[in-house]
Amino acid sequence: MVSSNDDESPAAGMTPAAGAAKKTHHPGRLLTVTVSVVLTLALGVAYVIGDAYDVLPGSLTLTGVSRPEFTRAQSAFKASTIVGQMEEGKTVDSAAATSLMNSLLSAEGVGSDISVLIGDGSGKTVVEHNSGAAREPASTLKTLTAFTASSVLDMNSTLDTEVYLDQSKGTSSAKLVLKGNGDMLLGEGANDSDHINGRAGLGTLAKEAAQALAARGISAVELSYDDSLFGTDRKPSGIEENDAEWRYFTPVSSMAVDGGRQWTDVAKGSDPDVESGYPTRSTQTASDTAQSFAQQLRNNGITVTGSVSTGTVPSGISALVKVSSAKLSEIMAFMLRNSDNTEAELLGRLSAIKLGTQNSSKGAVQAVEQTLSAAKISTAGLQMADCSGLTPGSTVSVKTLDEVQYHFITAGNNTTAAAEGMSIVGLVGTAAKRGTSASANGLLRVKTGTLSGVTSMAGNVSRESGGVLTFAVIINNPENEWSATQAINAFITKLPTL
Repeated sequence: MVSSNDDESPAAGMTPAAGAAKKTHHPGRLLTVTVSVVLTLALGVAYVIGDAYDVLPGSLTLTGVSRPEFTRAQSAFKASTIVGQMEEGKTVDSAAATSLMNSLLSAEGVGSDISVLIGDGSGKTVVEHNSGAAREPASTLKTLTAFTASSVLDMNSTLDTEVYLDQSKGTSSAKLVLKGNGDMLLGEGANDSDHINGRAGLGTLAKEAAQALAARGISAVELSYDDSLFGTDRKPSGIEENDAEWRYFTPVSSMAVDGGRQWTDVAKGSDPDVESGYPTRSTQTASDTAQSFAQQLRNNGITVTGSVSTGTVPSGISALVKVSSAKLSEIMAFMLRNSDNTEAELLGRLSAIKLGTQNSSKGAVQAVEQTLSAAKISTAGLQMADCSGLTPGSTVSVKTLDEVQYHFITAGNNTTAAAEGMSIVGLVGTAAKRGTSASANGLLRVKTGTLSGVTSMAGNVSRESGGVLTFAVIINNPENEWSATQAINAFITKLPTL
């Protein structure tokens, strides 16, 4: 019979020997696998042992870890108290304050056209002389502008200088537009993170623009610049009466290198943040900046065709590259400590744009007056010919100046940038050498003011016994300007002792 169990019978046509081959084993292959596994494990164990004994590289070790021993610290000396804790309500000795004020009033060269006020940390007047009289303030007027700008502008923001690439339909070639947003402290070269003046550099801007163009296969461009930020009104009327050679001011613009200083007739100082000299300034700073940028592009391999001209940024496109100025708080400090008239006018204009007053010099003044009134600061007798104090015709009372200082020392408002940006007697700014004794160094934050026929100062004081006070002094038509200035110096040096 034929078996029906087909799975166990050889396949049709196959011999019994062929069917038996399906169950053949390969002991050699099993041996090879076994040996490989054993060798791999052995090598792994050997490497771990070698690593542990530092024979082979690795993170394992049996060597003990050394523990560094440090010399025991010597006993520290307790520091003596330099200034007591701030106490806003701590009273000021009115008799001592009156004596100090009378010494100023009777000092040689001061004359009779003087106003003085000393206030305590709570905003109350301690002593005063003609505090409501309206007098020409010179650069102490900048404290009003600083108060306004720090109140309405974002002091952590920057002023960006931007480059736009216009490849819109109908454009025959690539066009670049250089647009400024108010940075008049641009540097000629690379970005300088160590300084306010020059924080943003045209060299860096051109290099990054050239790289972006090269990535797009562009090697030649036309260049224009957009200087439309401040419209056509660029300077207070009559400001040149006190600056015929343009050494202390240049009309505001959307961009400038080093404030337009030309350094052709005055040696340039080593620190760009310190105004060590007063060279003539260009009055076409945006055009100068664009021409400099064009040369920087050429230096980076980009051909600039045709002449550099004015233009505007087309709508709907984003900046190709940009560089950012120092923060506005730093620019504020630069303005106050150097008594920079251009930056004061610029901060006034930016405040006007922010508040929506007229984009003009008068609009900037309106922005300041509006902000002072909103803060309930006295504006009786206030006449502002500009935002810097350089233009003839400004008047203000020491009461107004002192009330601004009180706001500077009061917690809970937005004027920190202005308060901290002022010159510090003995340390920095225009008042660095105004104290008559080192005992006052670091204790007074002030703003100085000097014009022909005017010497003034306003500030706040950390008192040696604790607490704070505020003060303001204006002298017009002194009998002797040098002597009157020295009298103010002696007066402020004694203020911390009250």
